[in-house]
Amino acid sequence: MKIVTLSKLSSPDVEVNIRYCDSFFCKLKGLMFTRELDPDEGIMFVENGESKVNTSIHMFFMRYDLAVLWLDNDRVIVDKVLAKKWAPFYIPQKAAQYVVELHPSKFAEFEIGDQLVFGGEG
Repeated sequence: MKIVTLSKLSSPDVEVNIRYCDSFFCKLKGLMFTRELDPDEGIMFVENGESKVNTSIHMFFMRYDLAVLWLDNDRVIVDKVLAKKWAPFYIPQKAAQYVVELHPSKFAEFEIGDQLVFGGEG
């Protein structure tokens, strides 16, 4: 499993280790059925291009809430939501290429318009 570091361009001290998820099976499972998420960890789903439909998410089989960020091709946050466990679905307000799911305590640390940086990609 590939791990990358996510941080804000304007504030590099805000940093989270996230699983880089670009395969079908990784996206299919996501965080479903996991018991908890460490506050400094998360997962990122990567699509081939920007889309509202392909970056929509559901919260079925989730045992906890998530802070969800949608990023465009330039890695700018275009939408965010505090997703509630077992909610049917969430669709971003604008097309996105990346979906980042984080511990709910991270929700206030990120704002729409923030540009994010991924470290350790390769």
